[in-house]
Amino acid sequence: MSKLPFQIRPISKILGALHIMIGLLMLLCLPSSFHYHAGDHKAIMISSAITIISGILLSLIKRNESTAISKREGYLIVALGWLTMVLFGMLPFLFSGVIPNVMEAFFETVSGMTTTGATILEDIESVPKGILFWRSMTQWIGGMGIIVLTVAIFPLLGIGGIELFVAEAPGPTSDKLHPRIKETAKRLWFIYVGLTGLLSVLLYFEGMNVYDAMNHAFTTMATGGFSTKNASMAHYTSPLIQYTIIIFMVFAGTNYTVIYFGLLGKFRRVWASEEFRAYLSVLAILTLIIGFTVWGITEAGMEKSFRDALFQVVSLVTTTGFVTADYTQWGSSMTMLCFLIMFLGASAGSTSGGIKIVRHMVFFKNTFLEFKRILHPRAIIRIKINGEVVAPRILTHILVFLLVYLALFISGTFLLATLGIDFKTSAGAVATSLGNVGPGIGSVGPLDNFAHLPISVKTILGVLMLLGRLELFTILILFTPYFWRNN
Repeated sequence: MSKLPFQIRPISKILGALHIMIGLLMLLCLPSSFHYHAGDHKAIMISSAITIISGILLSLIKRNESTAISKREGYLIVALGWLTMVLFGMLPFLFSGVIPNVMEAFFETVSGMTTTGATILEDIESVPKGILFWRSMTQWIGGMGIIVLTVAIFPLLGIGGIELFVAEAPGPTSDKLHPRIKETAKRLWFIYVGLTGLLSVLLYFEGMNVYDAMNHAFTTMATGGFSTKNASMAHYTSPLIQYTIIIFMVFAGTNYTVIYFGLLGKFRRVWASEEFRAYLSVLAILTLIIGFTVWGITEAGMEKSFRDALFQVVSLVTTTGFVTADYTQWGSSMTMLCFLIMFLGASAGSTSGGIKIVRHMVFFKNTFLEFKRILHPRAIIRIKINGEVVAPRILTHILVFLLVYLALFISGTFLLATLGIDFKTSAGAVATSLGNVGPGIGSVGPLDNFAHLPISVKTILGVLMLLGRLELFTILILFTPYFWRNN
């Protein structure tokens, strides 16, 4: 029997700790359940017990192996970790009977954990409060997890765009990375938890009750978009609440390294980030284009038109997916523009999904410089981001990422179309799932949900959500023969 190309002990140890953490977080939903007499406490406690016990059993696996993590173990931990988070995260939905179908519970949970925000629930306000709290928490967990992945794990695996913007990026060796991972994770968790708490307090004082304030703070900072209201953020007509959500969505879509420098008062370091400047510029330009259009074609006043435009632009760019207006009613050109925005993504190193601004920057810079290379074939012309030369390996990775992303979008749209879904809905559903956005176009627009789609389609979309959230290669590499060879 051939030896496995990876070690079981470090994988089981980390997955066990992850299960225990998820199980304990489930218990945080009990106060909501008891306070509102929701009757879902048993389902939550049983789910928590099963998850914690599974984590303990995994932690007890003893093998005569090193606990050092190689790249292979890293990929497996990330992929299996997110998959098991989804599988155990769907237990409260199943045991409570809120979503009795396994595949539909899988869809709702993967949508939460990947912070996509697409839902199959048609009457959200009738869901028991404890389960609804867990639904929001799945997004908060997913948001926190992606920060650690992006800043700590992905550089170790040699993937993602992190090398482009992290100051003094650590090298590829694990002994050099581990001290930084621990320190970086602490700082980013502190920022993440702090901003979540601050937003909760602000929303409470602006008119939400404690329960709704906490839920919306969870899903805003995670750029998830799950709401406790059927009408999403359109339920809250207060301009103050909407502007507050806009500001924190912008924070959530910002590279957390940039936020950290801002909190330290190092504003020159903040403004020195090309991606941050491009991110704000994209938000401003798109808001002006859509704002003037909405103002011209609707009877809403100027402030309301631009507020709706700003809210939807920020929501789509950051892949949060909250809704205050139906952008498909702004005409075909604005619908198409909002559809294209789904392919942007906000900053790398944020809780946002999507392609990310920095990848677009590198692509367009390289395209522009290619014309210069044609005129000066002997010249050495290199791309720079933040004054640093982009390594050829990173450039190749980004170009391949964009190609694979486009291929997945096209093949996913084609596959949904062959299953009987109209082209507009197919394209919208695949784009919003792969980009972890939430609302799409067609029959999955901002005022619709995904309940009417067949189970087979929901399963495909759930897989696309995971692929998009984990930067494509983290999952796809597991299906290559190289991964499973010992040499």
